[in-house]
Amino acid sequence: MFRQSRPPDPDQDLVSRAKDGDTRAFDALILKYGDKLFGLVYSMTSHKEDTHDLLQEIFAKAYQSLPKFKGNSTFYTWIYQIATNRTLNFLKKRKNRATSSINEMESAIHQDPALIDSTNDANPERQSSINELQKKLNEAMMTLSESHRMVVTLFDIQGMSHKEIAAVLDTSEGTIRSRLHYAHLQLQSALQETWEERF
Repeated sequence: MFRQSRPPDPDQDLVSRAKDGDTRAFDALILKYGDKLFGLVYSMTSHKEDTHDLLQEIFAKAYQSLPKFKGNSTFYTWIYQIATNRTLNFLKKRKNRATSSINEMESAIHQDPALIDSTNDANPERQSSINELQKKLNEAMMTLSESHRMVVTLFDIQGMSHKEIAAVLDTSEGTIRSRLHYAHLQLQSALQETWEERF
């Protein structure tokens, strides 16, 4: 039996040039992954300033560590590993601020136009229901453990496959499926009452 070869890393050229000191190549990698990583970190922290600070740390760490990147995974997987590790470490340190982060998160939801459906402007009652559901969903997300919230964020928000998440978090696909199942049950339970009341 032949071992199945891995497809080439689509970022290989940019990574090679960045390793040779081409800062424009590294800038191109930041542009390519910046928005997705912002979404990942913001989904975990629910705080924009913390997210911006963490993103700077993540890209600084990636740039410093780039000479050690051997290409055993894709650059995409590698930088997601840095992002998830940095974010989980940050959340552990911030645990004593959990209550305030929920309050900040609520504020962020109401102020972020990307999270508000403009088609409901003419229907204040429906918009109010959606805002309430968003608030409950984010509160429910914040009750998940960090490892479960990370898996939900990567799968349901970032759209990554079980295999990709397993590679990023350096664990098995079975563990990812198990965490997702448990997290979805918790979210379903937390949102059931709100859903039945509103819809």
